[in-house]
Amino acid sequence: MLSRLLGDLTRQETGSQFAYSIVVVDNDRLRSAESVVTEFSKTSPISAKYCVEPQQNIARARNKAVESAEGDFIAFIDDDEFPTQGWLRTLLKALAEYNVDGVLGPVKPHFDSEPPRWVIEGGFHDRPEDATGTRLEWSKCRTGNVLLKRALFAEPEQPFRPECLSGEDQDFFRRMIEKGHAFIWCNEAVVYEVVPPARWKRGFLVRRALFRGVFSLRNHDFPAQRILQSVIAVPAYGLVLPLALVFGQARFMNCVFKFSYHLGRLLAVAGLNPIGQPYVSD
Repeated sequence: MLSRLLGDLTRQETGSQFAYSIVVVDNDRLRSAESVVTEFSKTSPISAKYCVEPQQNIARARNKAVESAEGDFIAFIDDDEFPTQGWLRTLLKALAEYNVDGVLGPVKPHFDSEPPRWVIEGGFHDRPEDATGTRLEWSKCRTGNVLLKRALFAEPEQPFRPECLSGEDQDFFRRMIEKGHAFIWCNEAVVYEVVPPARWKRGFLVRRALFRGVFSLRNHDFPAQRILQSVIAVPAYGLVLPLALVFGQARFMNCVFKFSYHLGRLLAVAGLNPIGQPYVSD
């Protein structure tokens, strides 16, 4: 997937309005991505810098990317994604047009082979979208597709907090918005996320829901309202599950996902992490 991303990044349409370079941060002490970047750099017309963050932590990897990047703007894209040809140009145009500090765009699912029908119907890999120009609250902000002004990273402290094992991007945007910075949505600046067959499985969806539930509280000081919401939701979804099965796998798995999410929250209150690992990727 990294090879595919790097190839598409070389084909960005700039309209001769800007230049750009690539930074790849390998969050693996064994340097598993180094050979991919080395081979790419031999023929690439775009400069690509390879860096390693040996301690597995997404926030640390993002900080390494910021530290290694050059220029007036920093765009983030994940290694399991690939952009449309006008991606960077569209983000930059929106940032200038709306005079904001950052622009986010949609991440749409891409399946290299056809998944089961219930996966599509359930929308398990779909993400919310907004109208172009919509000013975003921090809770809607992610770093899978974003262009940011370099000035946001001028302060000496690390922009992404390593103690946030998940949601480090939302924590960053929350702090930036509290300081008066503004971020908007651009629905035309599309990137696609590759969804491999391992992520179609029911077990993956359950683990991801539990994981999100656990960290939805850990990063927000365990607010009583969220806890109460989950206390009500867990038995409610538990009762609905048998009925949902009658209406098909998509409806049933949506209920399972929500049940697992709220269960994860309650387990977090009890100090438990049912996943037993820092991230859920497959």
